[in-house]
Amino acid sequence: MNINIDDFFEPVHFKDTLNELDYNITKPIVDFARSLSQLTYQSVYLIDYYKKGFLFVSDNPIFLCGRTADEVLKNGYQHYLDNVPEEDLLLLKKINDSGFDFLKNLSEEDRMQHSISYDFHLKQPIGKPILINHKLKPLLLDNSSNLWIALCLVSISSHAKAGNIRIKNEFDKSYFEYDLINNIWSEKPAILLKKREKDVLRYSAQGLTMEQIAEILFVSIDTIKFYKKQIFSKLKVKSITEATAIAIELSLF
Repeated sequence: MNINIDDFFEPVHFKDTLNELDYNITKPIVDFARSLSQLTYQSVYLIDYYKKGFLFVSDNPIFLCGRTADEVLKNGYQHYLDNVPEEDLLLLKKINDSGFDFLKNLSEEDRMQHSISYDFHLKQPIGKPILINHKLKPLLLDNSSNLWIALCLVSISSHAKAGNIRIKNEFDKSYFEYDLINNIWSEKPAILLKKREKDVLRYSAQGLTMEQIAEILFVSIDTIKFYKKQIFSKLKVKSITEATAIAIELSLF
């Protein structure tokens, strides 16, 4: 299956023509993205669905695949076609289509409150492709409630393989997962961590050992091991790194 740039924008149907005057409203958004990129290790960029490209790309190297930010900005979605392995490119197309299918069933207000997270590989100038996590959130809709500008954050994934597709509402603890086998979204109940489980997860994320956490919480190491086992079971993970990433993503702290 050959994928081209237009395939990613096929679900968006703009009824209005946007001119340079309309684009004045995007200038504060670009300034925001530029400032954000200076405060985080993550790569930050803005997708422009009307012009079918990027509005801003940060200098953070995770997303650049050995190129400069200006080069990626100029190449737009060709950057994906050039640097995402074929298998993951097909996955991205499926995520793109399923994400827009989910979005079109939401009200305009709800569209602005949801974000999507997923993992895929990016080729590197040297070595194997790296698995990155991609978070995307609408920032601006046009007059017909079409997605116009979206904010994207890119970081190294804590998972072992591509996929892991979730949509969440910033005001709701429940979330949706996409089943790649059955091609459906399914709502998942909110994950509830007990106070001690949150404490263990928080201290672990800060780099403390089990012995140090046990000392702080005035419990035994076996108790800390029990809490970690409960955390892993609830989050369906195998490492504290993955548990921390999911907890942050789902706002569990």
